[in-house]
Amino acid sequence: MATPYNPGNLLDSMISHLQLRTDADLSRALQVAPPMISKMRHSRLPVGGAVLIRMHEVSGLSLSTLRDMMGDRRRKFRFSNAYGRPKT
Repeated sequence: MATPYNPGNLLDSMISHLQLRTDADLSRALQVAPPMISKMRHSRLPVGGAVLIRMHEVSGLSLSTLRDMMGDRRRKFRFSNAYGRPKT
Protein backbone atom coordinates (compact mmCIF):
# COMPACT_ATOMS: atom_id res chain seq x y z
CA MET A 1 0.00 0.00 0.00
CA ALA A 2 1.28 3.46 -0.90
CA THR A 3 2.21 5.93 1.80
CA PRO A 4 -0.47 8.62 2.14
CA TYR A 5 0.59 12.22 1.53
CA ASN A 6 2.12 13.49 4.76
CA PRO A 7 4.93 16.07 4.83
CA GLY A 8 5.64 15.03 8.42
CA ASN A 9 6.91 11.67 7.15
CA LEU A 10 9.42 13.47 4.95
CA LEU A 11 10.60 15.70 7.79
CA ASP A 12 10.90 12.75 10.19
CA SER A 13 12.84 10.77 7.56
CA MET A 14 15.19 13.70 6.97
CA ILE A 15 15.81 14.06 10.70
CA SER A 16 16.60 10.36 10.92
CA HIS A 17 18.73 10.29 7.75
CA LEU A 18 20.80 13.29 8.86
CA GLN A 19 21.02 11.93 12.42
CA LEU A 20 19.42 15.03 13.91
CA ARG A 21 17.23 15.27 16.97
CA THR A 22 14.67 18.02 16.42
CA ASP A 23 12.89 20.16 13.85
CA ALA A 24 15.10 23.05 14.99
CA ASP A 25 18.20 21.03 14.07
CA LEU A 26 16.64 20.27 10.68
CA SER A 27 15.87 23.94 10.07
CA ARG A 28 19.52 24.80 10.77
CA ALA A 29 20.76 22.03 8.47
CA LEU A 30 18.46 23.22 5.66
CA GLN A 31 19.08 26.89 6.45
CA VAL A 32 15.39 27.72 6.68
CA ALA A 33 13.44 29.43 9.45
CA PRO A 34 12.07 27.07 12.13
CA PRO A 35 8.46 28.24 11.57
CA MET A 36 8.71 26.97 7.97
CA ILE A 37 9.41 23.45 9.21
CA SER A 38 6.49 23.65 11.64
CA LYS A 39 4.11 24.94 8.97
CA MET A 40 5.18 22.20 6.53
CA ARG A 41 4.78 19.54 9.22
CA HIS A 42 1.22 20.67 9.93
CA SER A 43 0.33 21.07 6.22
CA ARG A 44 -0.11 24.82 6.48
CA LEU A 45 2.71 25.41 3.99
CA PRO A 46 3.47 23.18 1.00
CA VAL A 47 6.88 21.60 0.71
CA GLY A 48 8.09 23.68 -2.20
CA GLY A 49 10.59 22.89 -4.89
CA ALA A 50 13.31 25.04 -3.32
CA VAL A 51 13.03 23.16 -0.02
CA LEU A 52 13.09 19.79 -1.81
CA ILE A 53 16.19 20.83 -3.72
CA ARG A 54 17.85 21.97 -0.49
CA MET A 55 16.95 18.61 1.13
CA HIS A 56 18.52 16.86 -1.86
CA GLU A 57 21.70 18.94 -1.56
CA VAL A 58 22.03 18.33 2.18
CA SER A 59 21.08 14.64 2.24
CA GLY A 60 22.23 13.36 -1.14
CA LEU A 61 18.85 11.64 -1.57
CA SER A 62 17.20 11.87 -4.97
CA LEU A 63 14.20 14.13 -5.48
CA SER A 64 12.03 11.12 -6.32
CA THR A 65 13.07 9.44 -3.05
CA LEU A 66 12.22 12.61 -1.13
CA ARG A 67 8.83 12.81 -2.85
CA ASP A 68 8.18 9.15 -2.06
CA MET A 69 8.97 9.79 1.62
CA MET A 70 6.35 12.53 1.58
CA GLY A 71 3.77 10.34 -0.16
CA ASP A 72 3.73 12.45 -3.33
CA ARG A 73 2.87 10.03 -6.13
CA ARG A 74 2.38 12.48 -9.02
CA ARG A 75 4.17 11.48 -12.20
CA LYS A 76 4.66 15.09 -13.33
CA PHE A 77 4.63 18.49 -11.72
CA ARG A 78 2.40 20.97 -13.43
CA PHE A 79 2.70 24.71 -13.35
CA SER A 80 -0.36 26.82 -12.73
CA ASN A 81 -1.97 28.47 -15.74
CA ALA A 82 -0.32 31.77 -14.79
CA TYR A 83 3.19 30.53 -15.61
CA GLY A 84 4.59 30.63 -19.11
CA ARG A 85 1.65 32.24 -20.81
CA PRO A 86 2.30 35.19 -23.05
CA LYS A 87 0.83 38.48 -21.94
CA THR A 88 -2.09 39.57 -24.06
